[in-house]
Amino acid sequence: MLEGTIPSRPVYGALEIRPGRLHLIVADAEGAEAILDLAASAPPDFFAGAQIIYLPKKSGDKFVAGLEQLAPAQLYVGPSYEAALPRLRRVLAGAHMGLQVYLAGTEGLMGQAMLEATQAGIPHSAIQAEHRGSTVRRVQCVHCKGITEDVTHDPFRCAHCGLHLFVRDHYSRRIAAFQGVRVDAEDPGNIPESVERFR
Repeated sequence: MLEGTIPSRPVYGALEIRPGRLHLIVADAEGAEAILDLAASAPPDFFAGAQIIYLPKKSGDKFVAGLEQLAPAQLYVGPSYEAALPRLRRVLAGAHMGLQVYLAGTEGLMGQAMLEATQAGIPHSAIQAEHRGSTVRRVQCVHCKGITEDVTHDPFRCAHCGLHLFVRDHYSRRIAAFQGVRVDAEDPGNIPESVERFR
């Protein structure tokens, strides 16, 4: 679990092997380490029924060889969540009862993948999530509803409408994002210095 207590934020644990015929694993960046740790306790045939969707981000090729050595039924290494989304939706649409979903990495990735899984009818009890790596945030501007990915500073400028936003600690599971509110709404032009809060 991340530092501090935010009631609206999902609680993350450590990935554990669960029985099932098919295992869908979605991870980004350092989330690959959680997959490799999971492999240490996996039965010999576990990855024969596993599909891995992995987005390296800034980690580059660091974990790709390790994931390939697991010999999963399918391994997709993609450039972005948007590029992987059609594949993720296809796997979820074709899933049978008993599918186990494992999510690892950043909150932005896990939140979006969890939203897709639940919308596809996967019960929460079949979804596990483990936070690894960066704490950058996915933030929705409450004014224009635009979403800015990988926010590191607070306040920051909305990528859609240009307003300077304060990043609230409120997390919306419905849109898998934190909320950003105009920082100078009551005193236009009075914008505090931006500080790096999320790495």
